[in-house]
Amino acid sequence: MPARIVASALVLLLPSLAAAKGLTLDDLVTPSAVFVKDGRPVTFALLGQIEFKTLDELFSYIDREAGRWSFPSAAARQAWGDGLLRRGVESRLVSMTYEKPLELLLTHTREELEAAVVGRPARTGPIFTGKSWRLDAGVYRQALLDVQQRWKTSLNCWSAAPSIPARVLSNWYPIEEGIELYGARYDSTEHFWQAVKFHPDVKNADLVAVLDEMSSRDWRPWVERLAADQERYFAHAYAIEFLRANLTPEKLRFFRDELGRLPGAEGAREAQQRRGRKFRFTALQEKILWGDVADTLHLISFFDPAALPALGRLHFDAVYLGDRRMGFISPEFQALMLEIWRTKFLKMPRFGEVIRMVPRDVKLDHFLNDGDSPDIPIPVYVGYLNEIRELALAKAR
Repeated sequence: MPARIVASALVLLLPSLAAAKGLTLDDLVTPSAVFVKDGRPVTFALLGQIEFKTLDELFSYIDREAGRWSFPSAAARQAWGDGLLRRGVESRLVSMTYEKPLELLLTHTREELEAAVVGRPARTGPIFTGKSWRLDAGVYRQALLDVQQRWKTSLNCWSAAPSIPARVLSNWYPIEEGIELYGARYDSTEHFWQAVKFHPDVKNADLVAVLDEMSSRDWRPWVERLAADQERYFAHAYAIEFLRANLTPEKLRFFRDELGRLPGAEGAREAQQRRGRKFRFTALQEKILWGDVADTLHLISFFDPAALPALGRLHFDAVYLGDRRMGFISPEFQALMLEIWRTKFLKMPRFGEVIRMVPRDVKLDHFLNDGDSPDIPIPVYVGYLNEIRELALAKAR
């Protein structure tokens, strides 16, 4: 093999090899570095769905998107791209599958992180220059510093967090004794949150039938029409990307096959309740099966009720709880999260103790691969989480 080809191949491999030897602070700030775990690249995402291996790939995506949309000024276009950059940097460093980047951030000082960024070549010029967006070194440096500052003073509350309190404060935390909510018992608050999205009259067989109908259709043109509308996309970007990911033939087949294993005459909401059997579905299954099915059907109804008339008959026009009818994307439904947390954290002593354990100067937070939630946006969720802690502290006094 000619020497120049060998040299070129080594250059391509260098980022991965550097990561494989052990991630360093310099790797952390290098846009071309590929983070590797167990021999495989660690990806990160925007909107939870659009994945990248390196920041260089992210920069090119931001440039394309900045050129795709209309803005009132060049400054507005630049600011929009800078916003995506900050989210992408955070998604890369606060990984769901690889803790080393966050460990490096939290175990180095601000000055050490800044020195690593400043020490890079071309430190005063642009990091990236594209047709529609450029990344200045100062903006990049501040994005890294902001992520470090946020997570030195915040606790990421999710089911696989290294901190026990953070795991317990997650909706996914399994409750051994179950939790009584609105006349039924559930294995976790996540089980309730996903179950309530199905009307009490909806049967598993109804869901299989509607998924069969959906599988006979190519949903790509419909999703692309949603994604081409700038005002709608900017207001509902996560929801539209969620639909793009979940209306593929493969995903619809997965939903149909999994639900087809269940008794057809059984109620979809009842199937997720604890009725003589603990943990029939894990919290993960609640999210990636029941939750994703429900969110997909509710979002189709929200964006275009005429797209699938069967959804009206199956009551995916709203969320029904007792005599309450709540819009799927509505403050009323979002406030239901605080209601169920009142039971978990104010009426169940063991969980009240945990939420009071976290020092008051630490913000309870939530960040997962730049994902959001179409039913309860992350900022609303985080606001309620901190509010319920204040209520738990007040109750203990």
